[in-house]
Amino acid sequence: MSHELYFFGGFVIFIILMLAVDLGLFSKSDKPITLKAAAIMSAIWVLFALAFSLVLYFWGNELHNVHDFATLQAVIEKHYHNITPIGSDLAASLQLYNKTLTIEYLTGYVVEYALSVDNIFVMVLLFSSFGIPEKYYHKVLVWGIIGAIVLRCIFIFVGAALIAKFGWILYVFGAFLVYTGINMYINRNKEEEVDPQNHPVVKFASKYFKVTPRLDGGKFFHIENGVRYMTPLFLVLLVIEFTDLIFAVDSIPAIFSVTKDPYIVFFSNIFAVLGLRSMFFLLVNIIHKFHYLKVGLAFLLIFIGAKMLLHSWLESFGFETIHSLIIIVSILVISVVASLIFPKKENLTQ
Repeated sequence: MSHELYFFGGFVIFIILMLAVDLGLFSKSDKPITLKAAAIMSAIWVLFALAFSLVLYFWGNELHNVHDFATLQAVIEKHYHNITPIGSDLAASLQLYNKTLTIEYLTGYVVEYALSVDNIFVMVLLFSSFGIPEKYYHKVLVWGIIGAIVLRCIFIFVGAALIAKFGWILYVFGAFLVYTGINMYINRNKEEEVDPQNHPVVKFASKYFKVTPRLDGGKFFHIENGVRYMTPLFLVLLVIEFTDLIFAVDSIPAIFSVTKDPYIVFFSNIFAVLGLRSMFFLLVNIIHKFHYLKVGLAFLLIFIGAKMLLHSWLESFGFETIHSLIIIVSILVISVVASLIFPKKENLTQ
């Protein structure tokens, strides 16, 4: 357990330091993030995520202090890894185990990153509906990411505990993901709308706290006559946190289809969430061009859900995590390429 805490603690400290640097560099100036800055930020987070995969590849066994066959077998059974130790060769077996962790992490990262794209559609809509100036987007998103990390940490480890105690819950997750994917496909062309006045989070905040409709620079709270008021900036932050909670209900079970190790789920999930902020600024003005992406995400959820429902049958045919990664990447590439080759026809008005 101490190794897991050291690994986890080191990861969390690194994330806190990076977010502190991010806040210090970008949030104080309250200036819109340029496309160049967004591209650099996105590249940096992707590089960090890939660098972490190398850490797992070379030292992944240190996560659970796996240094002998008994511990290796126990960890494999505990986290349902679809691997078999290589005879009496401990070094080769540990290498196989580390390789498996790495593939599971990368697959989970791709799944979460892909599903986060749908979150961007909603964020754009929220900022527009609440009348938030573009220069404040970054500040709201950074604090939103911090809240998302805490919430997802709770979700992931509670989910892992439930799976360990009730194995059948995987079938519930699978059925839910298939349903969500089918529902997303059916509603793929439906225009989403947000009514700031009637949103349940806004209603709750307005009922129990003082709220002002006026922005006060980049402040989350405004003090007037000694009374503290929530500004629209803080309200949209609350709504984004609530929205992320809803998205987590889909995305976290999806990653559990890839790996049952809660630490690998957490690492892949958090790196993808951290990259979401910079990806938002990179895609905010062009995301409408990828009109087949929702179709791709719908099929992605259906595939992941079906895999959870049929995992025993698929494993008997030699289906491995690397095959899932290939299928997932293929679905995403096809949806993006199709969007570019067959652009959406604009409605012309006379």
